[in-house]
Amino acid sequence: MGSAAGDGDRQYAMHHGSAAADQRVNLAARRPFVEALRSGLAETFFPDDPFRGFGALPPAKRAWGALKYFVPALEWAPQYGLGKFKYDLLAGITIASLAIPQGISYARLANLPPIIGLYSSFVPPLLYAVFGSSNNLAVGTVAAASLMLASIVEDEVNPDDNPELYLRLFYTSAFFTGIFQTALGVFRLGLIVDFLSRSTITGFMGGTAMIIIMQQLKGMLGMKHFTPKTDVISVVGSIFRYRHEWKWQSAILGICFVLFLLSSKHLRKKMPNLFWVSAIAPFMVVIIGGVFAFLVKGDEHGIPIVGDLKKGLNPLSISQLTFEAKHVEIAVKAGLMSGILALAEGIAVGRSLAMIKNEQIDGNKEMIAFGMMNIIGSFTSCYLTTGPFSKSAVNFHAGCKTPMSNVVMSVCIMLVLLFLAPLFKYTPLVALSSIIVVAMIGLIKVKEFIHLYKIDKFDFCICMVAFLGVVFFTMVIGLSASVGLSVLRTLLYVARPATCKLGSIAGTEIFRDVKQYPYAKSFLNILVLQLGSPIYFINAGYLRERILRWVEDEENICKVHGQDLQHLILDLGGVTSIDNTGIGMLVEIHKSLDRKGIRIVLANPRLQVTEKLVLSGYIKDTVGEESVFLTVKDAIASCRYALQTSRSKEGESEV
Repeated sequence: MGSAAGDGDRQYAMHHGSAAADQRVNLAARRPFVEALRSGLAETFFPDDPFRGFGALPPAKRAWGALKYFVPALEWAPQYGLGKFKYDLLAGITIASLAIPQGISYARLANLPPIIGLYSSFVPPLLYAVFGSSNNLAVGTVAAASLMLASIVEDEVNPDDNPELYLRLFYTSAFFTGIFQTALGVFRLGLIVDFLSRSTITGFMGGTAMIIIMQQLKGMLGMKHFTPKTDVISVVGSIFRYRHEWKWQSAILGICFVLFLLSSKHLRKKMPNLFWVSAIAPFMVVIIGGVFAFLVKGDEHGIPIVGDLKKGLNPLSISQLTFEAKHVEIAVKAGLMSGILALAEGIAVGRSLAMIKNEQIDGNKEMIAFGMMNIIGSFTSCYLTTGPFSKSAVNFHAGCKTPMSNVVMSVCIMLVLLFLAPLFKYTPLVALSSIIVVAMIGLIKVKEFIHLYKIDKFDFCICMVAFLGVVFFTMVIGLSASVGLSVLRTLLYVARPATCKLGSIAGTEIFRDVKQYPYAKSFLNILVLQLGSPIYFINAGYLRERILRWVEDEENICKVHGQDLQHLILDLGGVTSIDNTGIGMLVEIHKSLDRKGIRIVLANPRLQVTEKLVLSGYIKDTVGEESVFLTVKDAIASCRYALQTSRSKEGESEV
């Protein structure tokens, strides 16, 4: 006992002695409000600190550095050479062969003229090459956003009754998408996209893929009439309602195309070096299907074709943007919803591919790039574009080195628009449906669903809410419900933060949760609790009840040994901030425990917490500066010293 007392005495002296003053908690540190606010905003909106080091540069270099930040092409273009171009040339041609059938297919999916899909693969890639920060991303139209736009706009305008207004609303939606995305990038608000968790995206994309596959039965069966709704019940009902329109010729051709495309994907898995086979397979389907339909006059024998595609580059569409009050609301809604989805997909794809090459991309730069693509695209007869996974993966495996591969793709699309577009008029609709079906199969990630179920049941529920919401209701409902459940989960974690009792690992100075480490040693008369979250009004009441319950349980343990609980140590290392309600909660706990003769001790409070505890008077007037310690070890040593001193005095008084 004497040894323990001596050790406690030394630790206590170390904390309070003048020779070790530098080991005390700094209670005098203050930050002016403006500095604290600036620091908080910087951490929120500029966590990567993109302009660090600019302050030491002269004004001209600072301006040039800022320009290079917003226009990444100025970074890589001066060092660009033939060695990189030969790789980008091959990659650009390869993704162009995929962009042509996908552009036509996804435009059809959105109930737009097929030529709009080619337009959307010409201008946006040029803009991304200038403003984009990813070397691997290949931009273009995507299935999920195409279907979402169609499902929202069709609530306002029927594409068959008023195709001109329907198209104008797509241009207007792209404009609002671009404004929204650019604003997010400029004002560093990319954290909004973080509300789309991986579980939400997995479920949403899987559900979207499911209904897209179901919708493609219209093209696979050569049907003319179909429901504008996207839920599976309406789609299945429509298929059987118009079963008299089924064309066996189209169905057989579609099955052949699907088998060919699936075989090319299987070949890529078995022989990765032949990735280009699966990349050009959709283009081959379009060519073979077009030649076949031309030779047998497919449109007269149950194989509907795309129809006329006019030559020429993108016509200007800025005059077609509509801002009439009765239509602008639906355009804004479609633009914002699809814009968030497009950002999430594009940034996720860019980051995942960059990680493989040990590269980094700037999410805020990507938002600006996507925004510029969609703003200028809306002026040049394009609808929403982003970075699709399929095309970007092909670009990556083809060996692209810089965004120049997008320029090569754009040039290839330009040549098609100028000289070859009319040749695609004979493309069978069933060929486009086959391409979409095979592309969507890969988005239903059954293994990921199973993995989520094994690892985290709540994440699995979030995923399934998105999946089932999209399949049985609408895309907006599925996405909104899943995001809502994700936010609810976050709020629950904030409102019910984890607290744990700490014990000492024998032979070390480490303190760990006694539930996780049952052999961790507790201290009689001393309770050590770790609080691991900010203390706000939303969780202050819960933490008060939880701490008092820990105290009650520990008191019962002490009574079994004929002792009393005398000290409560709160490890505040994980408490990043505290509000006035949280401080009030600590005061209430102090009063409650003080009546029981239990002393509160604080360990390792952070700067943001210490500032408020000092300014509120909690440290000086309630617990006292002598009750604040740098580490849990110091706090325990002080408490043990106080206990030993108290027992010594009691012994002397008895004598």
